[in-house]
Amino acid sequence: MRSSRRLMLWFGFWACLVVLGLGLGLWQWERAADKRELLARYDSAPRLVAPESAPPDGARISVSGEFLAKETLFLDNRIHGERLGVAALTPLRGDDGRLWLVERGFLPTGPSRDTPRVSTPEGRVSVAGRWQVAGDSAPLFGPNREGKRLQHIALDAWEGLGGFAHAGWLHQEEGGGHLASWWQPNVLPPSRHLGYAAQWWGLALTALVVMIVGARRLSRDRSRHTPNDKETRP
Repeated sequence: MRSSRRLMLWFGFWACLVVLGLGLGLWQWERAADKRELLARYDSAPRLVAPESAPPDGARISVSGEFLAKETLFLDNRIHGERLGVAALTPLRGDDGRLWLVERGFLPTGPSRDTPRVSTPEGRVSVAGRWQVAGDSAPLFGPNREGKRLQHIALDAWEGLGGFAHAGWLHQEEGGGHLASWWQPNVLPPSRHLGYAAQWWGLALTALVVMIVGARRLSRDRSRHTPNDKETRP
């Protein structure tokens, strides 16, 4: 009775690991497919000039207007080329009067907590870059804003300006006032997910082999300790 229970517990434990490995491997496989689709959308993203309707994520946007230099804030704790710094965030008033938030690039500051200073061109400029749609951000433990620094980009930090053209911001890649480009879409390559899938399926296969080998040994031990007919006959 005790041997049967041990055998059932053995099968149950390792079967759970097999199912877990198969399930997680399939999940990573599906994520790889999703990332391929996302990267394909980025590659085929449209080129738009001051679009009237909300642009899709990753679209290449061109806008002309004037920077509102005094409204510049800084995205804190950015790292570029092993240097610590911030990203300059400057609203731009378009030629048609609409407001755009432009992430102009990386500004090295080191560990200093002094308010960063950045030069901003005056007069009319033309900027271009990738559009990022505003979405969910990482949880905050404390206030988002500290002086001129933001922990993450939040459009309501400029609520006194009357609102932006669209819910998102432009990661500048060229044009007046451009700093060092640092931003990249937060997308793991599909090959990384395929590698994770292989690891999980390898775990599932290992668990299956251990389950079978261990079950055979338990069965042999059970047979060895089970009395035969002659021994049990009165």
